[in-house]
Amino acid sequence: MLEGVERLIDLVGPRSAGLSGASLDQVTAWTRAGDTARLAATDGHFAAVARDGRTVRLARTLGLPLRYFVAKLYHGPFLVVADRMDRIFEWCREQRIAWQFDPAYTRMVPAHYLVELDQVGCPDPAPRYQRFFTPAVATGPAEVEGAGGPYVAAAYEAGKRWLAGLPDGAPVAVAFSGGIDSTAVLLLARRAMEALGRDPDLVRAFTLDLGGGLDAAQAERTVRALGLERTWERVACAPDAYDPEGAVRLIEDYQPLDVECAATAACLLRAMRQRHPGLRYLLDGDGGDENLKSYPMEDSDLTLSSVLSNPLLYQEGWGVDAIKHSLAYSGGLSRSYVRTAAPAAALGFEAFSPFTARSVVAAAVAMPFERLLEGDAGRLATLKRDVVRAGVRAVTGVDMPVNPKRRFQDGAGAAPRARTRKAWCRRVFARQWQERLREAEALERRSGNEMTVPASG
Repeated sequence: MLEGVERLIDLVGPRSAGLSGASLDQVTAWTRAGDTARLAATDGHFAAVARDGRTVRLARTLGLPLRYFVAKLYHGPFLVVADRMDRIFEWCREQRIAWQFDPAYTRMVPAHYLVELDQVGCPDPAPRYQRFFTPAVATGPAEVEGAGGPYVAAAYEAGKRWLAGLPDGAPVAVAFSGGIDSTAVLLLARRAMEALGRDPDLVRAFTLDLGGGLDAAQAERTVRALGLERTWERVACAPDAYDPEGAVRLIEDYQPLDVECAATAACLLRAMRQRHPGLRYLLDGDGGDENLKSYPMEDSDLTLSSVLSNPLLYQEGWGVDAIKHSLAYSGGLSRSYVRTAAPAAALGFEAFSPFTARSVVAAAVAMPFERLLEGDAGRLATLKRDVVRAGVRAVTGVDMPVNPKRRFQDGAGAAPRARTRKAWCRRVFARQWQERLREAEALERRSGNEMTVPASG
């Protein structure tokens, strides 16, 4: 080891989901070498951490969150890496340095970047960012059928690769609202299971109903139209199962829509776990809205020009060099995918969305949105419907039903509640961490041990 190199604590190790084009060992080796070209040649998801002398490199894709924190001990600075803030905090508590921890001092690795940090002592290292995903923009056909075919075909292949890696005979759940993305995922998964020589009825759809939910009725109509009622379950939960405070703790974030989505997802997955204790694998349609820019701009400060001039805006936010870039969080789906990943992990599921695979994102970025929209921002409300329906027809031969777009939390029946406010979410987030830090301090006092004090510099 080189003189001056400090410690690396990786609390989760390398991870992958639907990875293709390389093994996880190869991805880790390429991360160590800083080989962005080879990382770019893979598809699916990975999160990897590796040391090269005094340089530590970290890389991740959309589906696998990754964080780091610089802790100070007598031995010098330690770079602590995990998937969650609370995992880092627990390590600090075990080392009796919980007082050093602050969630704002953690950093989220942005998706599609290789992050480099040099460990040479104080001051704390400044990260360097290298992109490894640079899809071609607006190179595809400027008509709906031509755009939909490659996009849905890429989603089909990504989903099939993930399914091929599961044990033969394993049941697979689909979080199903009857909306465009979840209906496409259900149909593509069934077709992929047939292609793999497996029983398509191993794929089962589950719809949450918190009481009077529009999605439950919509989902039932959709599976009846497709002749798939036998593979569908309505999952009824009491309204008081919806717990936004618990969701703030679960996703370690305070964005209201993500908090609501995670609270709703936790209701569904908790009930599924109770009904089916052995169920492990989960598919969903997260990322479909981001890929097709299917968001109402009147809910934000965005313009059509700002959306079209930033091809990966909804996947990555404004970017690591922008004023709006957060230090503690990344942007776009890179940040908010925790709303899906955290509830699934907490309740024992291995989750995957085909729409988050880089091949699928690339197929979406290749769509010439300016020509498809022809300057009409209102067309964003219907473009995804037409593109996905045309693509599913091309890939499966099924003319899928299409239903109105609504948020998961709204369709499940959580909508009648007052919309969660960001100020409230922030207060809950701050209080939860204050309570944890006070508990850690009290534990130290009761143990009679003094907290470790770091060496200066």
